[in-house]
Amino acid sequence: MTTTLIDGIGLLYTGDPEREEIADAALVLEDGLVAWAGPAAGAPDADERVDAAGRAVIPGFVDSHAHLIFAGDRTAEFQARMSGEPYTGGGIRTTVAATRQAGYAELAGRARALVGEMRAQGTTTVEIKSGYGLSVEDERRSLEIAGGLTGETTFLGAHVVPADMDADSYVRLVAGEMLEACAPYAKWVDVFCERGAFDGDQTREILSAGLKAGLGARVHAGQLGEGPGVRIACELGAASADHCTHLTAADVDALAASETVATLLPGAEFSTRSPYPDARRLIDAGVTVALATDCNPGSSYTSSMAFCVALAVREMRMTPLEAIRAATYGGARALRRADVGWLRPGARADLVVLDAPSYVHLAYRPGVPLVHQVFQEGLLLE
Repeated sequence: MTTTLIDGIGLLYTGDPEREEIADAALVLEDGLVAWAGPAAGAPDADERVDAAGRAVIPGFVDSHAHLIFAGDRTAEFQARMSGEPYTGGGIRTTVAATRQAGYAELAGRARALVGEMRAQGTTTVEIKSGYGLSVEDERRSLEIAGGLTGETTFLGAHVVPADMDADSYVRLVAGEMLEACAPYAKWVDVFCERGAFDGDQTREILSAGLKAGLGARVHAGQLGEGPGVRIACELGAASADHCTHLTAADVDALAASETVATLLPGAEFSTRSPYPDARRLIDAGVTVALATDCNPGSSYTSSMAFCVALAVREMRMTPLEAIRAATYGGARALRRADVGWLRPGARADLVVLDAPSYVHLAYRPGVPLVHQVFQEGLLLE
């Protein structure tokens, strides 16, 4: 069995709370896992050697919120927002129409290309949602496509109510026939709990049905205004409440008292000119925070976790350490994963070699392509 030593690491961010940073470090990879991590002076011998030449190494980014199964383009909507029109979420139906008309190969090809973009920028784990089909068969095929790209698949039939159905009938469909068809392809169930989408009772009904079917829960909560989504997420033991832009004191208290991660999506605020979440308030309250791209064609068409790290530092009052932690270890917590998001013995050998001496450069040099190498399960991606 071949072992690989990566040494010459100027700064290793491990993501391990017990020892997050190691200067002049090394890693040993074996059988797709991290076998050893520590100061280079104490590194064991290995069969092969990679010299990081003073560069920083971080865990692969864990993007725990992305909408990659879609067709069409919403450039006109973006341009209108940049001209002063507010974001309402109504454009989702535009993407639904295009996605329903698209063929399987077109949808799969676009999603595969976006995952490729993500990997090239250091993302080694990504969650992919459905939600642009909103019919039994279109949601099922979306999840089938997603399952070919990641194990982290999320059934988001409850994205919005389609134009040709009333809300009560659609909730029954989502919690019944649609869930039954989609559950074999999904790991998670999600609901857009927001004005103009699904209210608290509808959210609870759909999530409860998903939990009964064996799926884990996630919730879109507090993007457009305060609402019941965060508290429902905590009440039902959801892995994450996502967006968390508008929170009450009770929401923050509920998150702090629970295992539910607050996943923040600054790309959405950037693209909609909306107020950013107050990450400082959440972190100071003891809430576990994750960062994700929310990659989607309407409100956050970015595949770059590095960009989100820079936004978090600049706009959300996070330190560079807090932001890199949220983009790796926090994302893993949001997916209830212990094998990714950090670099300690036994973890999956997913890592990024940065063309910089420190992870701080991700925020210090925004927009600059700093990814030098990406390893996934111990293999260097070409």
